[in-house]
Amino acid sequence: MANTRSAEKRNRQSQKRRLRNQAVRTRVKGAVRKVRETLERGEGAEAKQAFAAASRLLDQAAAKGVMHRNTASRRISRLAKAVGKPAAK
Repeated sequence: MANTRSAEKRNRQSQKRRLRNQAVRTRVKGAVRKVRETLERGEGAEAKQAFAAASRLLDQAAAKGVMHRNTASRRISRLAKAVGKPAAK
């Protein structure tokens, strides 16, 4: 347990941030899952729409500091590659 007022405040802040970050990460995971599921079903147009939404969420998460910008960039790149693959065939 925190011993000082500043430590108590720090604890409150970290709990708030943890919940906010958890919510952002959950939304990102759901969006990425939606892209992968639409690709498995072979729905190319819907996958592109889902990719746009997931890309936006990943960029926002990186901007907020929830995830590192290189991590977000790598995930966007891999999703783009997966979405573009059926179109090339």
